[in-house]
Amino acid sequence: MTTSGWFTLTEARGRTFASSKVPEITALFWAVKLLTTGAGETSSDFLVTHLDPVVGVGIGLVGFVVAMWLQLRSDRHRPVLYWAAVLMVSVFGTMCADVLHVGVGVPYAVSAPAFAVILAVVFVLWRRSEGTLSIHSITSRRRECFYWAAVLATFALGTAVGDLTASTLHLGYLASGIVFVVVLGLSPLGLALRLWGPVFAFWSAYVLTRPIGASFADWMGVSQARSGLGWGTGPVSLVLLAAIAVLVGVLAVRRRRSPVAVA
Repeated sequence: MTTSGWFTLTEARGRTFASSKVPEITALFWAVKLLTTGAGETSSDFLVTHLDPVVGVGIGLVGFVVAMWLQLRSDRHRPVLYWAAVLMVSVFGTMCADVLHVGVGVPYAVSAPAFAVILAVVFVLWRRSEGTLSIHSITSRRRECFYWAAVLATFALGTAVGDLTASTLHLGYLASGIVFVVVLGLSPLGLALRLWGPVFAFWSAYVLTRPIGASFADWMGVSQARSGLGWGTGPVSLVLLAAIAVLVGVLAVRRRRSPVAVA
């Protein structure tokens, strides 16, 4: 499924690029997105539990800054850079939500609505500044910054919501993942019934894929005492990262063979 024709490309402001720096929205896009959400969750947990938490968060922060710097300095969409940035946003977004809960003691019932408000503010400022929330209009530096701010907020929000249902509401990770899969099905259904538009459908799916991937990854990684399979966050992270590398490699090859890539 593609989003061609969903949005109108408006005039770019600031530094402009030859084409949008966001990839085409296909089934492969969503597959990699789900894998990054799971890998970000388990990798974050691995870093803060197997290292000193301060060191673990520091590694996540450095990785996030480096990945975003490389992505922002690029003048076109490059699959490896783009998905590396998404992965590090996933890792750091998880840490942001977890630090608030574990380190500061903020309940997920408080942080989840707070991240939702932050995301709404990003969208309002983005819309007022650029006149569009189109992911196919990421053709200027300013719009790209708005886009990544929204992405970071969605990952933090998804982490908090997922932990809220799994831990605070005691649904467990597997049940939480199933619940979010069902809710995700409402996004394309509402679009088909014209209850909402494509922008809402895309961003709601983007938020919901976060707790889906994270819930199933946690279910595989956590101990059986916590209703998980007990495979360990390290092994689960390695398997997910390997799958991401393969799929991103496929995307990179397709990108090089596409006429758009040399336009």
